[in-house]
Amino acid sequence: MNIFNILFSSLIFSFILFHSNALNVTHDSRSIIIDGNHRIILSGSIHYPRSTAPMWPDLIRKAKEGGLDAVETYVFWNAHEPAHRQYDFSGNLDLIRFLKTIQDQGLYAILRIGPYTCAEWNYGGFPVWLHNIPGVSLRTKNDVFMNEMKNFTTLIVDMVKKEKLFASQGGNIILAQVENEYGNVMEPYGDDGKSYINWCAQMADSLDIGVPWIMCQQAAPPKPMLETCNGWYCDEYKPKDPNTPKMWTENWTGWFKSWGGADPLRTAEDLSYSVARFFQKGGTLQNYYMYHGGTNFGRTSGGPYITTTYDYNAPLDEYGNLNQPKWGHLKQLHDVLHSIEYTLTNGDVRNEKLSNLVMATIYQTKEKSSCFLSNTNTKTDANVNFGGINYFVPAWSISILPDCREEAYNTAKVSAQTSSMVKKLNKAEDEPRSLKWTWRPELIESTSIQGRGDVSVNKIVDQKDMANDASDYLWYMTSIDVAKDDPMLNGTVTLRVNDSGHVLHAFFNGEYIGSQWSKYGDSNVTYVFERNIKLSPGKNLISLLSVTLGFKNYGPMFDLVGVGITSPIELVLSKNVIKDLSSNKWTYKVGLNGISNKFFNTNCASKSSSKWVSDPIPVDRNFTWYKTTFKAPLGNKPVVADLLGLGKGMAWVNGHSLGRYWPSYIADKNLCKTETCDYRGRYSDSKCVSKCGEPTQRWYHVPRSFLKDGENTLVLFEEFGGNPSYVQFQTVEIGSICINTHEGKEVKLSCQDRPISKIKFASFGSPQGVCGSFDKSEYDSEVDVLSILEKECVGKESCSFKITEDKFGKPSSEIKKLAVEAVCKDFTF
Repeated sequence: MNIFNILFSSLIFSFILFHSNALNVTHDSRSIIIDGNHRIILSGSIHYPRSTAPMWPDLIRKAKEGGLDAVETYVFWNAHEPAHRQYDFSGNLDLIRFLKTIQDQGLYAILRIGPYTCAEWNYGGFPVWLHNIPGVSLRTKNDVFMNEMKNFTTLIVDMVKKEKLFASQGGNIILAQVENEYGNVMEPYGDDGKSYINWCAQMADSLDIGVPWIMCQQAAPPKPMLETCNGWYCDEYKPKDPNTPKMWTENWTGWFKSWGGADPLRTAEDLSYSVARFFQKGGTLQNYYMYHGGTNFGRTSGGPYITTTYDYNAPLDEYGNLNQPKWGHLKQLHDVLHSIEYTLTNGDVRNEKLSNLVMATIYQTKEKSSCFLSNTNTKTDANVNFGGINYFVPAWSISILPDCREEAYNTAKVSAQTSSMVKKLNKAEDEPRSLKWTWRPELIESTSIQGRGDVSVNKIVDQKDMANDASDYLWYMTSIDVAKDDPMLNGTVTLRVNDSGHVLHAFFNGEYIGSQWSKYGDSNVTYVFERNIKLSPGKNLISLLSVTLGFKNYGPMFDLVGVGITSPIELVLSKNVIKDLSSNKWTYKVGLNGISNKFFNTNCASKSSSKWVSDPIPVDRNFTWYKTTFKAPLGNKPVVADLLGLGKGMAWVNGHSLGRYWPSYIADKNLCKTETCDYRGRYSDSKCVSKCGEPTQRWYHVPRSFLKDGENTLVLFEEFGGNPSYVQFQTVEIGSICINTHEGKEVKLSCQDRPISKIKFASFGSPQGVCGSFDKSEYDSEVDVLSILEKECVGKESCSFKITEDKFGKPSSEIKKLAVEAVCKDFTF
C-alpha cells in the first residue's frame, strides 16, 4: 500500500471540504465529482436522536479515524414535529448542531430527509397526528399528505440553507434524499403511487439545494433523482441509467433486535467482503447502516417489538466503543481503497479469470494499475498465480493489490485486535452494593374499578386514533347490566378479546384476571385473549389496558395497520350463547396516572396525594413505581443499568427516559444453531445469532450526560412485576484484547486509555482456539513469545510490532500465525 497516496488523498479532501467557496458536486458513471475531483465515498449512518449531543464529537471522530469520508443521517419528522406545527430542535434533536459537528471533524454529510425513514423507528418517522388528519392518505397522491410533507421538507431545507451547510453554499452536505425505499412497496399504490413519486422528485428539485438528490431502492426514478441500492450485498446492482454512479446507501452492518430475538452478528470478514466486492465491481459510494446504531430512548422504537437497544452490531457499539475487530478491519480496508481512489475512478477496467474459483479485476491508468482477486466460493480456498506471483485467496474473500503485485489487504485475513467488553460494578465512593428503594402503586382504581375515562363512544376505536401516540397505554372500559334471570348467570362465562395491540392486561369488576402479549416471530401481532369470569346480577365492569411497543414502520400502507383491541369483544357461555360487546358504550382513557403526573420527574411535584414509601418494598407486584438514588460511576466509561430481575416497564434517570425495558422476555432458544459461526456465504439476520435462552435485553444505556455529580435518581414503572433489589449500575469497558493473525502483518494491541496489565497467552506457529481459549500446538515456535510481549507491552496503553520469524522464532509447521491474549488493567478508584 502506498502511504503517500493515502496522505495525499486526505490532504486534498481536507482542502476541498474547508474551502470557503461553494463546492460543485456532480457525478459521472464512476464517481462523485467534487470540484473536479473524482471521488469514491465511504460513509456511515449515525442517527443523532439515538445518541446524545455530548456523544456526537466522539462518535464522529471515531468515524473519521475509521477511514470514513462522510456521515449519513435520517431526519425524524415525528421527533421534530411532535404536534402539528409545533417544532422541537433542542438538545439531542439539534440537527444543525449535529451537521456542524460533522463539518467540524472535516467530514461530508449525507442528509436523508425522507421524511419517511423506516429505520425501525416508531411509525417510520411519521407523526401519528398526520394519520389522524381528516382526508389524509400517506405516501400516495393525496393533497393533504403532500402539503404536510412539503411543509416539513421545506422547513428542513430552509434551516440547512440558512446555516449554509449544503456543499453548493460552501458547506459539507453533498447529497440529500427524498422518500425512502418506496420502490419496494410502490406497486400496491397503483397509478397514485407513480404520481406521488413524480411529485416527490419535482418538489425536491424545486427546493434548489445545489447538490444531487437521491432516492434509495427506486429503480429508474424521475429525473433528476439518482437511484441507490440497500441491502447486505449490492455488488450485482446496476442503476437503470448508465450515467448514474453505483451507490449503496445502506450496507447493513448487522441487524436490529426484537423482543424475544437473539443477538445478531455479521462478521468483520463478511462485511468487508461485501464492501470490497462492491468497489471491485465499480462502486462509487458505500454507506454503512449503521456505523453507530445507538439507543431507542423514550418511546422511539418501532417495528413493533423493536428493542430499546439499536446496537445493530455496528462498528461502533451502542455506547460508542470500538466494536473490534470490525472497526479496525474496516479501517484497514478504507485506507487501502483510498490509496487506489484515482485508479478506481479513472482507470480502464478488465477482468481475468484465474481459475474456476478466482477472478482478477484490473483497474489501469497510464500511471499505475490496481487489482482485486476475488474468490466467491463459499467452501474452497484457492492458490492462484497472477502476474507471475502466487497468492492464497481464502473462500469468500477478496484480496486487494494496490500495485497489482503486493497484497495489502484480504477480507478474510483479520489482523485487527478483538476486544472483549465487560461490565464492571459501580465503584463510586460509598456506593452501597444494594440500592435503597422506595415505592408507590400506580393508581388504577378509577379505571379498573370505577371505569372513569375521557371519551365514550359506542364502538371499539383503534389505539392510534384514540391515543394519538401520546402514550403506550390506553384503557378500554365498558359495563354490562345483567338481569337476575340472564342465563349467563348460570354458568362459567368466557371473556374473549381480539387484540392487535402488543400487550393486554384485563380486569373484571376491579380484579386483575390476566395478561397476554404477542410472541416473537408472529407475522402479525393479532391474538385472542380468553379468561373465565363470573358475572353478578346488576352492573359488571370490564376494564382492558392495551399496551403498544412501537407502531409498524415498514410495508405498503403500513400506516393503516390497526393496533389495540379490535372487534369483536364477546362474552361466551356456550357455542350458541354469545354476547357481542363491540357496540356497547366504551369509555377510553389515555395513559397512566403516574406517567401523567410525572412520577419520574424529580423536578416536578406530583399532583397525586400518594407518597413514596420505603418499607416493605413489594416484589413481583404489577403496576408499581420504584425509586432509588445512586452516585454516578467514577471515570468516563459508558454506564448501563442492569435491570435483571425486573419484568417489563419503563425507566428514567433524572427524568430522562432510558426507554422501554423487558428483561423477563427470554430470547427463543430455537433461534441459535449448534454449528460454529462461519463467515463464508451470504449473510442473513438468522445467521450467527447468539444469546438464545437469555434475556432479550438486560442492560440499558445511561448516557453520561443524563448523570450529575452527587445524587442521581432512578425511577422505574414496573408493569408486569419484578424485583428491583437486583438492579445495578455498571460501566462498559475492555476486559481483554486478542490478535490471531499471520506472519508479515503489522499489528497493534490497545487497551485505549488503560495500560495492558498482563499477557495471558502468546504463541507463534499454529496455535489453536479463539480469543479467550487459545492453546499452543506442538508445532509452535520454541521461543518464549509471552516474555517478549510482556517486555514490549505490559504497562503501556498500546504496543505495535510486526509478526516475523526473526522476532518470534521459526515454527515447525508451514502455518505461521501469532495468537495473543492480553488483559487490560482494572482500575480501582
